[in-house]
Amino acid sequence: MTRLSKLNRSIAGKVALVTGAASGMGRATAHLFADEGAHVAVTDINAAGVEAVVAEIKAAGLSAEGWALDLADPDRIKVVVGEVAERFGALNILVNNAGISQHTLIDDDDYEAIWDRHADILLRAHTRTIRASLPHLRAGGNGRIVNIASTEGLGATPETSPYTSFKHGVIGLTRSLAVELGREGITVNCICPGAVNTGMTQGISEKHKGIFAKRRVPIARYAEPEEVAQGTLNFVLPASSYMNGAVLPVDGGLTIKNA
Repeated sequence: MTRLSKLNRSIAGKVALVTGAASGMGRATAHLFADEGAHVAVTDINAAGVEAVVAEIKAAGLSAEGWALDLADPDRIKVVVGEVAERFGALNILVNNAGISQHTLIDDDDYEAIWDRHADILLRAHTRTIRASLPHLRAGGNGRIVNIASTEGLGATPETSPYTSFKHGVIGLTRSLAVELGREGITVNCICPGAVNTGMTQGISEKHKGIFAKRRVPIARYAEPEEVAQGTLNFVLPASSYMNGAVLPVDGGLTIKNA
């Protein structure tokens, strides 16, 4: 059958590096990209988790390799990015997914240490990974960068000021680099997940998740990680060449609900 549309919606054969891919949204993204035919570089500080996700993908007859990566170590970032590009022969897609979250009050004694840790993982790591990846993204042409922020980057919650501050920063970084790199055909976009069933939320009881979702989310439930990953996939498609600097809430309508 002759297709009426012209643009390609396949990432088959593309090489994608996903950070924080041992669990949650990162794992779902690695699975989805592999399902779509990409060669996936699974990276995470949790080496055992990396091995498990790579094994899951390979058991399905798909392509993945894994690297243990502490994003607070700038030298390790450079090494891993270089090894990924060497192993697969290219690097076309970067998904900056890894994150941490710790509640703290502004006057807590360990506030500055918590602030610095969040800065390293939530924002500095994004810039360092992008900088290390850029030569490879440029070489392949039409590179794709997706930064995972949060609905906290669009609003605020008490006792999370380090997390909230740097998620706002991720949105700012995305917009700035979209303007800077767009002329080279490299797009930079951002996903802002809302309430998602991941490791960060597993300590919340199902009862309290239900109360929150019914009160705040029009769809009245938490998301599953793959629902966020599907949004990420849309940003990295070859056909998404004119989507640049976009900030996409994947939150069931949380950020638009007034009451």
